[in-house]
Amino acid sequence: MSYLPVIVGFGGVNASGRTSFHHGYRRQVIDQLSDEVSHQTLLGLATMMGLARAENGQFFDVQNQPLSSRDVVALFRDYILNNTLIRRINHEAFDINNVPHQVAATLAPEEDGSHSFVIRQRHMPEQIPSSWVTEDIGSGYLKVKTADPLDVLLYDYRTAPVQSGGQLPTGFAPGELYQSRHHPRALQMSIFGASDCLGSMGIDWQRIRDRVRPDQIAVYAGNSIGQLDDYGFGGMLKAPFMGKRTTSKQMPLGYGQMPADFINAYVLGSVGATGTVLGACSSFLYNLQLGVQDIRSGARKVVMVGGSDTPITPEIIEGFRAMGALAEDKNLRDLDNIAELTEAHYRRSCRPFSTNCGFTVGEAAQFVMLMSDDLAVEMGAQVFGSVPDVFVNADGNKKSISAPGIGNYLTLGKTAGLVRAMLGEDSLRNRSFIHAHGTSTPQNRTTESHVLNEIAKAFDIPQWPVAAIKCFLGHSQGTAAGDQLVNALGVWAHGIIPGIGTIDHVADDVNASNLRIQPEHTQVGLTDIDSILLNSKGFGGNNASSAVLAPHVTMAMLAKRHGKDAITAMRKGQEAAQEKASEYDTAATHGTASPVYHFGQDVLAGEDLSISADEIRLPGYAQSVNLKLDNPFGDMS
Repeated sequence: MSYLPVIVGFGGVNASGRTSFHHGYRRQVIDQLSDEVSHQTLLGLATMMGLARAENGQFFDVQNQPLSSRDVVALFRDYILNNTLIRRINHEAFDINNVPHQVAATLAPEEDGSHSFVIRQRHMPEQIPSSWVTEDIGSGYLKVKTADPLDVLLYDYRTAPVQSGGQLPTGFAPGELYQSRHHPRALQMSIFGASDCLGSMGIDWQRIRDRVRPDQIAVYAGNSIGQLDDYGFGGMLKAPFMGKRTTSKQMPLGYGQMPADFINAYVLGSVGATGTVLGACSSFLYNLQLGVQDIRSGARKVVMVGGSDTPITPEIIEGFRAMGALAEDKNLRDLDNIAELTEAHYRRSCRPFSTNCGFTVGEAAQFVMLMSDDLAVEMGAQVFGSVPDVFVNADGNKKSISAPGIGNYLTLGKTAGLVRAMLGEDSLRNRSFIHAHGTSTPQNRTTESHVLNEIAKAFDIPQWPVAAIKCFLGHSQGTAAGDQLVNALGVWAHGIIPGIGTIDHVADDVNASNLRIQPEHTQVGLTDIDSILLNSKGFGGNNASSAVLAPHVTMAMLAKRHGKDAITAMRKGQEAAQEKASEYDTAATHGTASPVYHFGQDVLAGEDLSISADEIRLPGYAQSVNLKLDNPFGDMS
């Protein structure tokens, strides 16, 4: 028997704000929401961005003037809308007007034994060494003589050629919410995102941990490019060349699996399975596949899956720009035939399946909690959906390692085939839609649209709706499919399929005979969509697709397997979980919720364990690790 992996919690953060309770999804479709619903999301963003704070239900501005919640939203609504989603990169990431650019100057020997070099005057550092002798030789150049025989490396400062990004909401600093101790940004976001996921469940983690064996828990989380900011690998590589000290933390905290390590050590206290699979931009679905397989097989009962990527640094942006992958300012100007870009143009830098010029980087941390169907029923867990399978395929032989290939046809085709097998042809044709990878590159708009369209034609789907939320968030690299997954869950809470809001037309070279690609949001009923297919494509030939089944479909499956009485008891438990989760949402909206961070607490050593030939018992864990294992190869022994 295969256990069904049920989504019982989700949380995180991206450019649209906090993920739990669909707040991030709401920000993306906020113009379609009721005043009451949009009010709560805007209020949560106001406290998140440091515009207001709450004490005992009373709100205050930064001058400590009391405000009602309505006052907060009215005062800061425009600022919030302008400082979330894709926008011009601001100083919280880096100074786009003063990006260091190193210039090498080659020295020539002089008769007096000194060395000289010629350099543009604007390249000269502000503090000129006293040993340098300079001579103006005209046309903006200086001749410099020095006794130093080494090549002189100078820093020029230039304006960034790429200035748009999907930054976290302005003013939100996850590292200030706990004792972050110089943690890289992606790990700060991991602590916040995993904590947000726990809060959304409404079930105390200790209760779950007491119910299962320690090794029946797993965490699969990481990022596709590691920690490349100054507190991780990025700082470690730059330090020696900038006259700075390499720290003891930069090396270990830079690894790509570190989000999982932080969650085990500081959030869950898990000793179960752990790790990450890197698959470029498909990494989140690769890790989701691990969790799904573990639960389906019965090897694990509870799995947290996630990712956290922070690629908005000058170095990473320059790397992607050198590939020709990003929407550079000059190309955006050419695209719209304008002389200068306004804030409105920066907000439209990502235009999936329209006339476009490259993707826009974004940052995000997203986490989901999967639970086996039997445990979810027993514990009265909330049901946000389920993930029956994830399919992964490579491209085979390639000309270019970064170019797309054939693997995505296989992954999406198998996903569509699974939905048809489980829910029937009518459900696939009329009650499903696609969350596309949708990067906004000219190459992706043709190649991915051909994949989507060919699968739609093969399964006789006449007008398959396509969402592409990178238009709002940018491309968060390995976490991108996590953005897609948590957004998909919002459709079953609010009944809106997000349109591709930054486009005004579909490009002529997009394959769309059987697709519905549009800028407008689509209103659907809360139970009109049975499944959502997630699609992901990554550099190197990394392709993954997954189906997410609706809560009403999932509950029907649970009822069929476990019976009416079990579901009745489950619903009583769900009421309690929803009430507790709602308390967390209120606290988080008011800005009074703190991340879970257990640094140095309940640390165990080998001497603390009770070990026998049959089991290992760990202090603080209700159940033991079983050592009486079956022989999996009995027929061969």
